[in-house]
Amino acid sequence: MHQVQVNSTKELYSVGKIVCLGQNYLDHIRELGSKIPDRAVIFCKPSSSLLPDGGTIEIPAYSDDCHHELELALLVGKSGKQIQGKNALSYLAGYGVALDLTLRDIQSEQKNRGLPWEIAKGFDTSCPISSFIPAEKISDPNNLQLHLKVNGKIRQQGNTNQMMRSVEKIIAEISNFYTLETGDIILTGTPAGVSRIESGDHLEGTIEQVGSLRVSVA
Repeated sequence: MHQVQVNSTKELYSVGKIVCLGQNYLDHIRELGSKIPDRAVIFCKPSSSLLPDGGTIEIPAYSDDCHHELELALLVGKSGKQIQGKNALSYLAGYGVALDLTLRDIQSEQKNRGLPWEIAKGFDTSCPISSFIPAEKISDPNNLQLHLKVNGKIRQQGNTNQMMRSVEKIIAEISNFYTLETGDIILTGTPAGVSRIESGDHLEGTIEQVGSLRVSVA
């Protein structure tokens, strides 16, 4: 059973599903040459994809193009279905820093064949994640600076105020499709600047008020 911790409370949460929102930053959509979606792009990662802070990313041998995607992570603190946006934040136990690693070559192959592309997103170690800060410590999750450094150089930077869907809307929309359960994690999308990582790289992701995440590539 994979678990994550909320700082200061020391409370452990057993992780169920990891629900991810794709294409939530306009600049990221543009850099991939994608069309703006008319509905939320939602996919899941298994809990076996989690990698704790300080861990080592293992890129599968069948891929030669693994990309980093820095994201604000939400930890669900109580179960809910068809959650109203005005109440959405009350369902959260914490906020964290996450990377949604993507095998871009495999994803492209699957898309071109009209096939699901979860295998490009859900491999072991594809979801590095920090511990979580208690939700009440963050007054406005929709205005947080975030940036990612690879080998000391900034690759990604942005602000959650650039998201096409707010944190409240993300929670509400996802809960229309899936019952959100205690211990579930939601990833909220990534800003522009995604690019390839290689063996020996060191990554450091930081989100204002939330914390940081440091991992390396095997």
